[in-house]
Amino acid sequence: MEITASLVKELREKTGAGILDAKKALVENNGDMEKAMEFLRQKGIASAEKKMGRIAAEGRVASYIANGVGAMIEVNCETDFVAKNPDFAAFVDELAKIVAENAPADVDALNALNVGGKTVEEMIKEKIATIGEKITIRRFVRHEGSLQTYIHNSKIGVLLLTDKADEALSKDICLHIASSAPEFVSRKDIPQAVIEEETRIEMGKEDLQKKPEQIRAKIVEGRIAKLMASKCLLEQPFVKNPDQTIQQLVEGKLEVVGFDRYVLGEGLEKRQDNFAEEVMSQMKG
Repeated sequence: MEITASLVKELREKTGAGILDAKKALVENNGDMEKAMEFLRQKGIASAEKKMGRIAAEGRVASYIANGVGAMIEVNCETDFVAKNPDFAAFVDELAKIVAENAPADVDALNALNVGGKTVEEMIKEKIATIGEKITIRRFVRHEGSLQTYIHNSKIGVLLLTDKADEALSKDICLHIASSAPEFVSRKDIPQAVIEEETRIEMGKEDLQKKPEQIRAKIVEGRIAKLMASKCLLEQPFVKNPDQTIQQLVEGKLEVVGFDRYVLGEGLEKRQDNFAEEVMSQMKG
């Protein structure tokens, strides 16, 4: 199979690997993207923690909480200049409030909502005409209960749901989630498929191949336990006091029911003019 510049580009964006490493991985695996990604991870070239796709789109993350109802939304635009525009910022804040107050099922339902005689879709079109850039609602979440939120520079957002109110403690937990990026509340929330996939990846890593099967399995078991702990909020060291886990921090005070964490543009790709040509010239060079 021909290894094209676009294939190399895609693999680089998904793994963060260099051009030559990405090309070699594709050649070794006959252009199979999934196998090439696994190849790079086993070589230690691609990070297991790197998100699929690039974090590159512009826009804002905003949240709104009132009367036990809260929402968080990501709205994308084309440039950072527009993202910082006060008019655009106010519009994103308004959309977060609309989500909280109307509980739309999905983005299509949100766009169809009638607010003050106009649909949200019409509001967006008017804003596009005013600002001069494409604006899209990418995603949102809405919860009811004891809620707290934290937005960092309009680029990272956290919406936290707990079993009872504790403003100071909940704010600290939100700050921690924004900083430490947990994926689950506790071990029981981790799908078995995630554990099995990570185990398979670890078993295939080069540094273990010469070790006896039993020893290899034991080492992998330890690595997986450590990896899973790093993904769980309650097991992470508290960012303000690493000697204390989040579990120890909340013990007897409240329970974390769930959380959402948004990173602006996560998984989206910014336009890259002439990137394929750049890759091809470097490959030939």
